[in-house]
Amino acid sequence: DGDARTRRLVLAAEAAADAGGLDRAAELAAEARVRTDDPFALALIDHVLATAAFLHGDHPAVYRLLVDAAGRDVAPPHAARMLFQAFHAAWYLGEDELAVVVDRLAALPLAADDPVAPVAGYLLAGTLPLLGRAAEPLPAAAAVVERVRGAGADALRDLAQLSGSTLILGRDEETHRITGELIGEARRVGAIGPLPTLLFFHAEAQLFHGRHRDAEVTAAEGLALARDTGQLQWVSQLSAVLAQLAALAGDAERCTALAAAALDVPGPARPAGRAWTQWALGLLDLGHGRAAEALDRLADLTTGPHRHHVSGTRAVPDLVEAAVRLGVPDRAAEPYRRFARWAEAGGTVWGRALLLRCRALLGPDGQAEACYREALELHRGTERPFEQARTALLYGEWLRRGRRRTEARVQLRAALEVFELRGARPWADRARTELGATGAGVPERSAAGPLAGLTPQELQIVRLAARGLTNRDIAAQLFLSPRTVGHHLYKAYPKLGVGGRQELAGLV
Repeated sequence: DGDARTRRLVLAAEAAADAGGLDRAAELAAEARVRTDDPFALALIDHVLATAAFLHGDHPAVYRLLVDAAGRDVAPPHAARMLFQAFHAAWYLGEDELAVVVDRLAALPLAADDPVAPVAGYLLAGTLPLLGRAAEPLPAAAAVVERVRGAGADALRDLAQLSGSTLILGRDEETHRITGELIGEARRVGAIGPLPTLLFFHAEAQLFHGRHRDAEVTAAEGLALARDTGQLQWVSQLSAVLAQLAALAGDAERCTALAAAALDVPGPARPAGRAWTQWALGLLDLGHGRAAEALDRLADLTTGPHRHHVSGTRAVPDLVEAAVRLGVPDRAAEPYRRFARWAEAGGTVWGRALLLRCRALLGPDGQAEACYREALELHRGTERPFEQARTALLYGEWLRRGRRRTEARVQLRAALEVFELRGARPWADRARTELGATGAGVPERSAAGPLAGLTPQELQIVRLAARGLTNRDIAAQLFLSPRTVGHHLYKAYPKLGVGGRQELAGLV
């Protein structure tokens, strides 16, 4: 039966993509395409081809293919899934393309009980404010996940886009929870294909919560899988996130090398990690006191074609700090106004805290202290110690300039402790310098713990071994061989000063 053969080829192509075999998926889809002229079958085949093209980093081709395919004689749920992928491609192309996809998605007549309807609603509620349009209030992602699962959806397909869209308006804790669940499901069924996507979103959430070491472990695994499966899209993005982490640690050589790797991905005309690399290099400059260079990089990011990106939005407080240090606050005026609208639309406590930090910097000076104090109070209710420490550092600097040295020391010591715990050396050095300027004794740099000497993969394996997993269990979870796991443990033990896995539980 010709239709049955075509259907099996399409299913095989989808399975190949899930297994990380992008070239095989494209071959099977192309074979199916010459066997049918059915509009619905052709649309599904184009979706598979577009998925492979997206992961290879060809955003313009994906956008054209899927916007066209979703406009054929296709049932609304299938058209929505195509538009979800088209949305992701349009995200890298610009706000005009994004608006086209959003309008198409909003016009679909989706039934309320359809599994994709809640995802579409969430995507629209999170994106329309970025485009300057009115939107419904953003629903709780947990409720959306419950509705999607209750309707019998394919969780890995239908919730992957949701897990990324939660980042748009700053619902990072929801990103962390959803991606954690989906990563576990992908590991259990051996779906290597979606893992780099999910690990990228998970690493972002960990980074934004100040869990820098965890983010490094997650991003390093995602990058290895992306390279193994030829997902140039995520090779670029994950390299750029690792560059950001290197910038926070003050490792200029590693940061610039990773940024170059993110931009030197073959294939796509616009590497997916370009926005993240701009932020990473700008943050590296800011951390090392090069405010002019930081301002130029961050201004380009926050006013250019990537200003709607997650990194473009969240770089605004760094832009404000650089502009104020140089005495040119007007250069941050328009991005700050956009950030204020974003913070209001997102309604997050941490977004409000960063907005207050920006207001304290921008003035007038008579309002600075009230803004700093309120920001720190809001920070205490969030799980973002790094951002809380940066606010405390700026407040401590402000107090020192006002000759309120005793009060400044409280803020600066608190900031220094957090920066040292997270290995954020440039920020720790700045806090230490400011503390010395108050006349206080300056503590020596704290020694790094034994875990700091492990590579990201060694740390990941040691953590799993400490939970009692065997080498075979760890290998199955990380898509490695048991021999490779054993090799990494053998290298880790001397670094940790232990003789075997039985000693890991207490240490980790």
